[in-house]
Amino acid sequence: MAIVRQTMVYDGPGGPFEGVAAWDDAVEGPRPAVLVVPNVLGQKEADNAKAEDLARLGYVALAADVFGQGRRKTHQSDDVAEYMNALNADRALLRDRLAASLAALTALPQADPGKAAAIGFCFGGKCVLDMARAGLPILGGVSFHGVYDRPDYANVSPITAKLLLCHGWNDPIAPPEVTVALAQELTDSGADWQLHAYGHAGHAFTDVDRKGGANPNLAYEPRADRRSWAAMTAFLEELFG
Repeated sequence: MAIVRQTMVYDGPGGPFEGVAAWDDAVEGPRPAVLVVPNVLGQKEADNAKAEDLARLGYVALAADVFGQGRRKTHQSDDVAEYMNALNADRALLRDRLAASLAALTALPQADPGKAAAIGFCFGGKCVLDMARAGLPILGGVSFHGVYDRPDYANVSPITAKLLLCHGWNDPIAPPEVTVALAQELTDSGADWQLHAYGHAGHAFTDVDRKGGANPNLAYEPRADRRSWAAMTAFLEELFG
């Protein structure tokens, strides 16, 4: 096994965009493809590492860029949500950038374009939900501690992408009433969805950069991180089986 990592620059509305693809060069032929959508900070090494982890599972993955080449934030940045907020204000543009990222992934020779999925973290979890809501060509998606507000365009009906929601029950961004509203939305849209809620976990429970944070509801939680990745692994196996 040798994991290959390749920087990709690709086009899209407001681009260019720069992501990182990963695959195992010991796997022969096209394989299922998984888009990795980052959190509020944008494309970064943590997302590249997730792409490599997916490559070890036998997939080809792309850690996507939806902000644009060179547009990145850190937890120490001024106005850390600047690029995210611009896309929150234009969900149709966000949808189109996600479509461009998915097209770049499925165009890779290692990818089976008929077997694509997406995973996303925080803001990226919202992106995965929007991909399903918009009817982009994914078989399924996984939202890790996502954001659940609806876009200003109508959902496709039915939503055909299967969805796994990995949710920290103490998440202040998605309290119980918001989570229940999402469940109702997905039910009304005919989606095949499942919710895994983790006790004693909040928002950003997969983000190791938030270890030891002052607010436990906005911090890394190792059990939820481990359990949600295992749930994702089983979900993708079923999805692509």
